[in-house]
Amino acid sequence: MNVVAHGIDMVECSRIAESIERHGERFLNRVFTLAERDYCNVRKRCIEHLAGRFAAKEAVMKLLGTGWAKGVTWTDIEVRNETTGQPRIHLTGISKQLADEMGFTEILISISHVSSHAIASAIASTNQEQ
Repeated sequence: MNVVAHGIDMVECSRIAESIERHGERFLNRVFTLAERDYCNVRKRCIEHLAGRFAAKEAVMKLLGTGWAKGVTWTDIEVRNETTGQPRIHLTGISKQLADEMGFTEILISISHVSSHAIASAIASTNQEQ
């Protein structure tokens, strides 16, 4: 396994709460998949979990080298959880196409949050020789 890209992002939880308050369902539907929303909505600290997923999506966009450009959408990048609670990244659409073109075989993600901030780090690996 060769690490070929890294992305990291931190977001203020209040920023996510303000976006939800200001834009409501439009913001939630644009940024999060239904599965992500369902996961977060039953958590005691829903905003912190949403902020963590937001940071994870930003971190993945950074390792793809795109930001929101090249047709990448927020919902192309989904954070899923294993039964153990470990987060995993699932890519679709342009994000998956770009990751495949870059030879990514795995994207590892780590998310942490407190009441004020959420942070996520994404690492992409490949089986290809560098």
